[in-house]
Amino acid sequence: FPLAYAYPRSMRATRDLLRRRTGLVRHGADLKAHVVNTTSQYNLPPNKVNLKNVSAREQLGRTFDDPLVQRNIDLDMAVLECYHRELSQVEWLLEKQAKKHQPTYYHLLTTIPGVGRILALTILYEVGDIRRFESVQKFASYSRLIKCKAESAGKTYGTQGNKIGNAHLKWAFSEAAVLYLRGNPGAQKLLQRFQKRM
Repeated sequence: FPLAYAYPRSMRATRDLLRRRTGLVRHGADLKAHVVNTTSQYNLPPNKVNLKNVSAREQLGRTFDDPLVQRNIDLDMAVLECYHRELSQVEWLLEKQAKKHQPTYYHLLTTIPGVGRILALTILYEVGDIRRFESVQKFASYSRLIKCKAESAGKTYGTQGNKIGNAHLKWAFSEAAVLYLRGNPGAQKLLQRFQKRM
């Protein structure tokens, strides 16, 4: 069995804060979905507002006639406002730490098409020392980019071990691939060729 990787102590707290940020962003997405679902539940026209904007969040303060329903939405908006304020500061701090820990790697990651600040930070802090992987295949496996086939006597019985590896890297590389394909006709043609072949 391969030995467990001892993540560098100097970068551990930053990685943990980045993971916490990801969890809070996902909870914020759940809150936004709750607003959309509540609007639909009460047969109101869909909100065309971008909840990232303060004025848009304030606009939702006059949507529902029932005061209890409105209070429910106001609660979502209050939590989203807090997340927006706190997460912008956290992201600034994380980027500052990345420029201190591994500035060259961070800069190189941000030059990849489809990889922005947050994806670069995630890849940087989840990989740690890239030299710990003996091959590209082992790194891809660790990143959950390879599905393990369950085979016996030449027959395939689906896949197994899908939860082995780093879920944060799988998310980051999946997002990067989607963003790279967006508005990139050359990459879209390449994807179609892969899909036909595989």
